[in-house]
Amino acid sequence: MSPRGLAPPADVAAAAALVVRDYMAVRAGEDVLITADTGTDLALAEALMSAVTQAGARPSLLTIPRLPFQGRLADPYVPPPVEGAARGCSVWLDITFPYLAGARVCDEAVQSGGVRYLLGGDMGCAGLARLFGDVDLDLYYEVHKGFDEVTGAAVGRSVRITDGLGSDVSFVLAKPAFSKPRRCEAPGIYFVPGSCTMFPQPESVRGTLHVVASFHEYFARFSEPARLVIDGRIREVSGGGAARAPFQRALRRAAGGDYGHVIHFTNGIHPAARVTGESFIEDMRARGNNAVGLGVPFWLPGGGENHPDAILSQQSLWIDGRPIVQDGVIVEPPALAQAAEQLVPRTGLGR
Repeated sequence: MSPRGLAPPADVAAAAALVVRDYMAVRAGEDVLITADTGTDLALAEALMSAVTQAGARPSLLTIPRLPFQGRLADPYVPPPVEGAARGCSVWLDITFPYLAGARVCDEAVQSGGVRYLLGGDMGCAGLARLFGDVDLDLYYEVHKGFDEVTGAAVGRSVRITDGLGSDVSFVLAKPAFSKPRRCEAPGIYFVPGSCTMFPQPESVRGTLHVVASFHEYFARFSEPARLVIDGRIREVSGGGAARAPFQRALRRAAGGDYGHVIHFTNGIHPAARVTGESFIEDMRARGNNAVGLGVPFWLPGGGENHPDAILSQQSLWIDGRPIVQDGVIVEPPALAQAAEQLVPRTGLGR
């Protein structure tokens, strides 16, 4: 962590400026809340505060104890000052982990207060520099939009996902629950760029997943892949070593006692994201990785109690038998594959 008061490295400062001025569209005079916890890289918080100030807006930093849970289960642990701070801001940059999305205070800030909320999670300075500074966001969103158009046109059709560890699961695509815009200019919950989300019809999911890591009560890689057997609902969880226990606890909390459903799949497309084992937000966005959402999502009524995510590594994906992704690489349709091939890290940033 950089000593307090010193300017952040140039690549971190540039990435923070992109987050604030470009991605979150912060305007002069706006009040920007930054929430951190006792595990946050505070140099990142300082870089964001500096970027907010340089944009002519007013930053506030609120540091809280690390939450034990996500979503509504976190409500009893959220300090009351967070509510007042969230009510008084226009933009909320949340770099707590577990994050505050899904908690009552976040829902009310977005729905009633008109807040633009960024789920930054467990990024550190290096992750920020890679995820925002080491990519051309305009080119990235061309690929993102192209992938969303492919899956959006396939609603009601069959998708199959496999990987080299033996995962093989199929499902019917449902309508998207939300979209991810290039700029965050309207009230809502927004995510770090890097992954395209696919929503299955939950009862249609069938097969087996072998996952290498999970965000449950915290983020951890499994000592051996955990195995999920799915037949409409998650029927069996095995493997995973000692990290399976908190994973199973989170699954049961999320679904009211049983293991629940698969609620989303993703396709990581970020060219600079690294699998470090230290950041869920970054690991899941590495090319070909898949954050498989489990339980009940925070964006649905009754959801948000807990939303465990498990990471599938280097997937292949078919729609109605047509290969779209092979071993993490987009191969179809040709125009999308060509755009994805041109999406490369910027030289010299985020190292």
